[in-house]
Amino acid sequence: MQEKKYQQLQAFVYIIDDDASIRDSLEDLLQSVGLEVKKFESTYQFLAHAHGALHGCLVLDVRMPEQSGLAFQKQMQALDIHLPVIFITGHGDVAMSVLAMKRGAIDFLLKPFKHQDLIDAIQIAMQKDKQRVMLELEQQHFHTLWNKLNHGEQEVIKQVAKGCLNKQIAAQLNLSEITIKVRRASAMRKLELNSIIELIHFLEKIK
Repeated sequence: MQEKKYQQLQAFVYIIDDDASIRDSLEDLLQSVGLEVKKFESTYQFLAHAHGALHGCLVLDVRMPEQSGLAFQKQMQALDIHLPVIFITGHGDVAMSVLAMKRGAIDFLLKPFKHQDLIDAIQIAMQKDKQRVMLELEQQHFHTLWNKLNHGEQEVIKQVAKGCLNKQIAAQLNLSEITIKVRRASAMRKLELNSIIELIHFLEKIK
């Protein structure tokens, strides 16, 4: 189900570089291998167009007039932007690359770089972003199922996950054992679960 939902999302390679010729050449390269591209001349222009959830990856120039790529990478978490980053630069050094990688960059490529090196890095970045989105979709699905339960069913199922027997739960909640059985069965059906192991895994996911 999550795979189908992911396929409905649009993933892009977002290129941010102040050099128009580089933006255009990268767009041609990436479109030639079937990738969807959006390009921007600055991080500010990118943010002006970045509405809603973003999927894909970011190809980011290190040195730009208005804001450097490294400064933007540092800011991304606060902006709730979780795209994997690939840096490209014509003036990089070891210190820059180490800092970028420590902050989670996928790669740090010096211009001129091999086209295949960039494509390989982008494929890694796109797969990493897909894993992140798939996890989010799974958690959303689990929370949707959990919210189908009424309060009483939630209370019962939490005790079931702790290993409590129906008789024990009935005593704890001051209810009849038959009521516990009914709520337990209803909750498991709504959650689409078949075993205690599945239930424990489910509850861990919605914490």
